[in-house]
Amino acid sequence: MPANLTDLLSSALEARRALMAQLHAEQTNAYRLFHGSVEGESGLSVDRYGDALLVQTFHRPLPPEALAALEAFYAPAFPGLPVFYNDRSQSNSRISNALAPEQIAAAHEPRLFQEMGVTYRFQARHAGQDPWLFLDLRAGRRRVMQEIAGKSLLNLFAYTCGVGIAAAKAGAAHVVNVDFSESSIAIGKENSRLNDLPVRLRFVKSDVFAALRQLSGQGQAQMVRGKRMPPFPKMEAHPFDVVFLDPPRYAKSPFGVVDLVNDYAALFKPALLSTLEGGTLICCNNVAEVSREGWLDLLERSARKAGREIREFEWIAPEADFPSYDGQPPLKMVLLRV
Repeated sequence: MPANLTDLLSSALEARRALMAQLHAEQTNAYRLFHGSVEGESGLSVDRYGDALLVQTFHRPLPPEALAALEAFYAPAFPGLPVFYNDRSQSNSRISNALAPEQIAAAHEPRLFQEMGVTYRFQARHAGQDPWLFLDLRAGRRRVMQEIAGKSLLNLFAYTCGVGIAAAKAGAAHVVNVDFSESSIAIGKENSRLNDLPVRLRFVKSDVFAALRQLSGQGQAQMVRGKRMPPFPKMEAHPFDVVFLDPPRYAKSPFGVVDLVNDYAALFKPALLSTLEGGTLICCNNVAEVSREGWLDLLERSARKAGREIREFEWIAPEADFPSYDGQPPLKMVLLRV
């Protein structure tokens, strides 16, 4: 850990002054304060989630003296906000560090924060390891809110349904969230109850492949390669005005394999076929080694094979609290008019 950690934190905070003022003005009190991979200490991040600061390390643990210096730096800038530290530098990014006894209850305390006027839940520690809202996806949620009034949205790999809830808040006519994790869907339902939403959201606990094959009209086989498929929710074929596709890097299920490096097309095709002609498909890819241009070329070729055309595309960049060296951040988001 560098001796000048406090200097790095100070430079990052100063660089965000204007952004923080803008975010506060639009009822947002959640943002990244230090993005270490670009701002001088790779593997260290500091995020504000409402009335708490979350420190995470991904490459190596933070020495006690460095954590103390970090806490002392942020104390006058964010008075009264507790700092919670999650060391995720071990295998599978699992949180490995024990909390001080006096922090345990506070770390498991449900808290609330806001993003663009939408209220979400936060806990520094819970059964999983990831925070319940990914802050680098704010630009994607913002773009959905600008796009969605009076339209239908299909939110795939919805996690805690942040995109769907933001869409409902912005006037969506119909929102369906699909995710396989029952615990994530449960947080999404709680988030929806926190907001005065003009439309009722639908939450579907399902493998995304099983849902997409039905929604796109391809049907869902009961048997695949001689194996009987597990039960899955039945859904009618139904295209959407806007589809948001944010898959994990890699996952396997009886219905298919998610592989953002080698086979994004396996997900892209049924998602495209679930999008209305003239509609909008927003795709995400968070794998750093996948180039933006190569990925877009794959999407265009996949669309042609499916008999559809990408008429326009628009890159959606993470906002200024997630800086990149070259304007090519690991998280790539592209809006496609199809």
